Amino acid sequence: MLKISLSVSIPDDEIDLSAIRAQGSGGQNVNKVSSAIHLRFDIRASSLPDFYKQELLALRDRRISKDGVIVIKAQIFRTQEKNRDDALARLQELIKSVAVVKKARRATKPTRNSQKRRMDSKTKRGNIKSLRGRVSE
Repeated sequence: MLKISLSVSIPDDEIDLSAIRAQGSGGQNVNKVSSAIHLRFDIRASSLPDFYKQELLALRDRRISKDGVIVIKAQIFRTQEKNRDDALARLQELIKSVAVVKKARRATKPTRNSQKRRMDSKTKRGNIKSLRGRVSE
């Protein structure tokens, strides 16, 4: 049971975990031991509330396929148990991230005084540059 919040949790049977061989260097052991974890979680078929499902499906993340399946590959650690914990923690973090309601952005205008300061500095800079020309007698 993966706990997302006080009221939301995911049963273990909805999360598909499979052990695979890790990529990269590691000597002879990497060719024999399946220490990496491949996690698959189908958003549409899950028991998550509709709010979470809609937000996850709207999320533009490379870990979410077009079919609505979250795919996470954990291979940082040398042991399968640590990689399993890492994959589940990353899934939990992804689902928690959509629950945070972002503050609405309000457009603001620059103050009249800041506009005046900006124009004055531009005029001053222009005057300095105009003095760099050829000296005429």
